[in-house]
Amino acid sequence: MPSSKNSSEKKGEKAKAIYTLPLDVHQIDTLAEWCESHGWTYYEVNYAQYAYRTEDINLVAYKSGKVVIQGKKTQAFVKYVLEPEITHEFKLGLERFDHPEWFIAHAGMDESGKGDLFGPLVTACVIAGDAAVDFWLKNGLKESKQIANDARLFQMEALVKKPAGVVIEVACMSMEKYNQLYPQFGNLNNLLAWLHAKALENALKQRFVPTGVLDQFTKQKLVQKYLHVEGFSLDQHVHAEEDPVVAAASIVARAEYVRRLNQLSEKADIKLPKGSGVQAKDTLRSFIAKYGYDTLNSFVKMHFKTVLEV
Repeated sequence: MPSSKNSSEKKGEKAKAIYTLPLDVHQIDTLAEWCESHGWTYYEVNYAQYAYRTEDINLVAYKSGKVVIQGKKTQAFVKYVLEPEITHEFKLGLERFDHPEWFIAHAGMDESGKGDLFGPLVTACVIAGDAAVDFWLKNGLKESKQIANDARLFQMEALVKKPAGVVIEVACMSMEKYNQLYPQFGNLNNLLAWLHAKALENALKQRFVPTGVLDQFTKQKLVQKYLHVEGFSLDQHVHAEEDPVVAAASIVARAEYVRRLNQLSEKADIKLPKGSGVQAKDTLRSFIAKYGYDTLNSFVKMHFKTVLEV
């Protein structure tokens, strides 16, 4: 999120050299006029309305309305020209310089329920780009682990869904189906990878993007094993939820998990807890005392060690 002081102002720190943003038709025209009047050199780029350059900056305005500015004086140009003279909005933040890839349309993926004894395993895929990410950052989007309570979680989910053009796909299954499939996949990571691939494929059918980011749950490229989409590249790494699109997926996945857990709680007439610690173990004992062992299959991940311990 934006800090109170721009990183380039810190002593000895190099200014960022790339910036992307969408402009409307009037702003695109005004920017071209500015470049012409200040003697910038015009050149042609495929799929661009125009491109200009100086010794220190390359500027390309694409037909989509996206403008890309690169060069060692990019930050100064945005601060002293683009914002005050073209957009008339002063919203220069570190995100666009530190992470320009966040603002390019891509898929973000995360899951919920993997470590929870009660309730389903849920994967979510969100596809979004510049405008949605900008909206989320301005409105304080946080990844699900930073959200204190369920009420706030559902507020964040509504925030994720608000921008136009955002694609959201969730993959989940009943507890009975989960417990049936788990032995067939051999371990949880394989089942999770298959479920991720399912959500991703469904999302890409609605809006294709060439890249995606997954919050890494294994070093193996398991999702790629189950994915059948040409021309798509998936990057997986730890702390991927720093990417707002992945953070959005984490919120969607957790919100869906909580909804389904609440439904199971109503069905059991017992408040089923999140997690797999002492509270979950005590609740499991109460559940078995009330309903017996045979009904666990509809509420619990049966391969958890906690089930055998109880």
